[in-house]
Amino acid sequence: MSSLSQTPTRKPALLNRGGFGIRFALSMAVATALVALAMSNVLQPILRVASQARVHAPDLNLLLALSPVIKVHLAGALLAIILGGVLMTVRKGRRFHRVAGWVWVSTVSVSVGATLFIRELNHGSWSLLHLFTGWTLIVLPLGVAWAKRHDVRRHSRTMMGLFYGGFAINLAFAFIPGRTLWMVFFG
Repeated sequence: MSSLSQTPTRKPALLNRGGFGIRFALSMAVATALVALAMSNVLQPILRVASQARVHAPDLNLLLALSPVIKVHLAGALLAIILGGVLMTVRKGRRFHRVAGWVWVSTVSVSVGATLFIRELNHGSWSLLHLFTGWTLIVLPLGVAWAKRHDVRRHSRTMMGLFYGGFAINLAFAFIPGRTLWMVFFG
């Protein structure tokens, strides 16, 4: 009898109890609830600004007027989004993946570190969006540790979660009407 016939069939991860798909959906629901809670008292002004939007060439003067810490955060975040997109498409495990991965971890670290000093959104205090900072500061080292231990499954899920949850979704938050990136392109 072959060992192949003795191997039980696996259900897809989305159907497994506690699988990645379920955890991802739950984390997105929690993130959406946090953002809705954070924005509950400012929804009307946001909608008013959105109704007056007009697409135009980027207003670079708005970017130049930002504080240095926000410029560092923005540069690191944009580089991490671009490099992360490349890393999602290239073959994994090769030298390029490892080197670019370390560069990505470095840019994420710089970007997240800068957010600890950005407090203008909440009148000098941290806002609910800083929960993403804490999440990244915990999960990023775990993703690196799992790569070093050759735990490919955990590493890929962690880094994909950071990329899509930590940057792609936060990029959408950055374009909330009235915020700086919104004003650069639509204000």
